[in-house]
Amino acid sequence: MLDISIVVPLYNEDESLPELAAWIERVMIANQFSYEVIFVNDGSKDQSWKVIKSLSEKNTAIRGISFSRNYGKSAALHVGFEAAEGNVVITMDADLQDSPEEIPELYRMIMEDDYDLVSGWKQKRYDPLSKTIPTKLYNAAISWMSGIKLHDNNCGLKAYKKEVVKTIRLYGEMHRYIPVQANWNGFSRIGEKVVQHQARKYGTSKFGIERFLYGLLDLLSITFVQKYGKRPMHLFGGFGILSFFFGALVTTWLIADKVYNIANHLPYRNVTDNTWFYLALVAIIIGTQLFLAGFIGELMTMNSDRTTDYQVRDRIRV
Repeated sequence: MLDISIVVPLYNEDESLPELAAWIERVMIANQFSYEVIFVNDGSKDQSWKVIKSLSEKNTAIRGISFSRNYGKSAALHVGFEAAEGNVVITMDADLQDSPEEIPELYRMIMEDDYDLVSGWKQKRYDPLSKTIPTKLYNAAISWMSGIKLHDNNCGLKAYKKEVVKTIRLYGEMHRYIPVQANWNGFSRIGEKVVQHQARKYGTSKFGIERFLYGLLDLLSITFVQKYGKRPMHLFGGFGILSFFFGALVTTWLIADKVYNIANHLPYRNVTDNTWFYLALVAIIIGTQLFLAGFIGELMTMNSDRTTDYQVRDRIRV
């Protein structure tokens, strides 16, 4: 069994890969770790895969997976986690902004301090204010909604126990919420380590400002899936019943009020002439639809199993 699996998702990073591979190798040898490096080429348009092949010929610890097209970081991490064999799984970006020198301490925190997951915190960042300010707001929103107090949820440098990554299901852009998923799966010992943030040496960032908007939408999505993905009737059915009974109660009250006025020879209005009747009718219809949505959701949950299917073009020792 290997000590460490290092999963590196990448897209158009051919310039940085040789330096990163050599840096990782120096750290691993100095600390006498048994290891593997899994480079996941996410449909790069440059020479990244050619470089990975060349590196793997010089170092048998290097493995590789290459997608036929760009699927995104979550997909790359997903297949990397599936292939990982080490007791501790480390993820890091390929752009040299994450330092391999942090790996020994991350490994120690998992193995000796018994953390399930340790997330890096780039306390001092070499990014413009247009990126750092939205990042702080974004992290604050995640902490508030998830209850997990991390300063840098989106840091690519993280360490996991092997069993943690084997329970994570990544799709879309859910890589930002691995700590949230791990916590919901029962791996609640989540730590944080201040890590060095390197200035980008090659290429340009692959992420724009829109990732913060998408990130918040993904947070809402994963919150719903984790809480109600296996019991949609509890959410939709619950709101449906409340809406239906609200409408039924208002309708009953309108009818009772009319009957009372007739019986006591008082002025009265037809039920259909009252605005509340139409609000009640809408509530009944919406309640019925929500209940049916919950019922259909239960049927889909019981008869389907969401899987991920990514087209892999090539592999190296995987």
